[in-house]
Amino acid sequence: MDETRDSAYRAPAEPVTGERPADGAGGPPCADCVLCGEPTEHPESTRGATLCPVCEWQEAQRGACSG
Repeated sequence: MDETRDSAYRAPAEPVTGERPADGAGGPPCADCVLCGEPTEHPESTRGATLCPVCEWQEAQRGACSG
């Protein structure tokens, strides 16, 4: 079997929890969502309004429906 194709169907090595890593757990700290305050996928150094995945999706839906 093709190894590349098989790897696309494997579970991720670490579960994605949406929580911030503990201090010193590698990587920069995450920015808070400007709408709901939940942690985002973006580092704090990101410029502009940072949104969590849920709020980002909701904003995209509003924009799509506004005509």
